[in-house]
Amino acid sequence: MPRGHAPDRKPGPRRALVLSGGGARGAYEAGVLRFLFEALPHRLGFAPRIDIVSGASVGAIHACFVAATAHLGEERGAQLGSVWEGMALQEIFGSAVGEMLRLPRRMFGLLRSPAALSSDTPPDRLYGLLNSEHLERIVMGSIPWREIGRNLKAGRLEAACVAATEIATGRSVVFVERRERDQPWAHDPSMIARTARLTPLHALASAAIPILFPAVRIDQSYFADGGLRVNTPLSPVLRLGAERVLVIAVRKGAATGLEGDQIAARIASYRNPLFLFGKVLNALLLDHIDNDLQHLRMLNDVVRRVRDVGGESVLARMNEGVVAERGRPLRVVDNVVVRPSQDLGVMAGETLHGIRGRARPSVAARLLLKALNLGDAPFEADLLSYLLFDASYTRRLVALGYEDARRQENELAEFFSD
Repeated sequence: MPRGHAPDRKPGPRRALVLSGGGARGAYEAGVLRFLFEALPHRLGFAPRIDIVSGASVGAIHACFVAATAHLGEERGAQLGSVWEGMALQEIFGSAVGEMLRLPRRMFGLLRSPAALSSDTPPDRLYGLLNSEHLERIVMGSIPWREIGRNLKAGRLEAACVAATEIATGRSVVFVERRERDQPWAHDPSMIARTARLTPLHALASAAIPILFPAVRIDQSYFADGGLRVNTPLSPVLRLGAERVLVIAVRKGAATGLEGDQIAARIASYRNPLFLFGKVLNALLLDHIDNDLQHLRMLNDVVRRVRDVGGESVLARMNEGVVAERGRPLRVVDNVVVRPSQDLGVMAGETLHGIRGRARPSVAARLLLKALNLGDAPFEADLLSYLLFDASYTRRLVALGYEDARRQENELAEFFSD
């Protein structure tokens, strides 16, 4: 079995991996990636090649991991899985009592002195209710950052993209690292492309959930979670020439029918503001994927109809104007989506209830139970699903992601075959 991707790109469709996410939900992505790296090569007979990888929110961290480990073989699946499966809530957030005592100061920004904010060199981090230092150390230590550039130079992949939200302007900024240093695109004012050598700061900025985690300074601007504007960064990979797109989502999908009515009734009757805050985060960070995919599939239908009715010559003439305006022609882009078969918010509620059943749950777990006021039965805990960086939860998500990907093995094998 080959240890990694062949340096020289063989002729064939250009494949892209698109990663979304939000906080601890990223463990699901890790499970899907583990299947791609560990199990799928045995079905294919070769390591699946990813030409372009793009991520937002916690997906940006995983995108950097995929790019930085492109020279490795199936062992990188275990590496990523072990990071998520080894998390402990008490270690991630430190002393819960201490953090609660510091919370009022964080809320009013008193941790940043006026002198620091008004100095010529602004602080590296800007507010945030939770201390993310331990999570940042994990990100910095678990990814071989220098290998991103080396793998790009060796041709093991073509580009790596990280989407973040610029706080001052509200614009989506996509930091792009590839072998060519020229501007990858310049025709989209709503999504600014910036060439960069990707560092931990870019990934941490993209994963900085507003209010919860501090915004990150890159150069002279502050950035927050990329999922605010573009949680599923399809546009960058399309602009970079992807012809097949694999999307890993971290939400089961929009509820419809009776299930949707039940959720609406719960929201109307549920009085816990943290429960509603979790639903708001879902709307901000997770609800873009279906719209993006619908738009992509609509364009696919248009291209097919033009080609079928007018032939390739008509399609070529139409694309002359498209290329002049957008830099790339319209084309049919095959797409595969892997998404959770279970509700990750419900799983978070179930997990916390299991933690409560322990003889001595940690202080952090007791505070979460008290704040969420879940009652006697497991319930949706969407806010908790972003924050439960604990192996009791993340292991379940890694296993679910692996199993959901295994169910789509035939589809994934076809995606990576020429």
